[in-house]
Amino acid sequence: MPRATNAPASRERRKRVIQKAKGYRGRRSKLFRYAKDATMKGQYWSYRDRKARKRNFRNLWVVRINAAVRTFDLTYSRFIEALTKAKVDIDRKILADLAVNEPQAFAAIVQSIKKA
Repeated sequence: MPRATNAPASRERRKRVIQKAKGYRGRRSKLFRYAKDATMKGQYWSYRDRKARKRNFRNLWVVRINAAVRTFDLTYSRFIEALTKAKVDIDRKILADLAVNEPQAFAAIVQSIKKA
């Protein structure tokens, strides 16, 4: 009886890895052994950086809100505290967008919070 090698499935697996490594430089895109390491590392980084992106954007929003609120003689932490006390449910992403693109609307929010 001939020896079974499962060659079609192995070749398909290797092709899939090489396909994922398309665009990498040199042997990392051509040879299975190196492409396997490169794609594993790439997947690790992409998973890790999807989490990091969320942190980075939140930090950016906080910085933008803080800069906008300072013009009204408030600090970021006091502003957020006043928001929660006034029961205003606007997230940081929207607040940062308002601070950058709609200064009048942001000023109205700050004034309403100062009254409350």
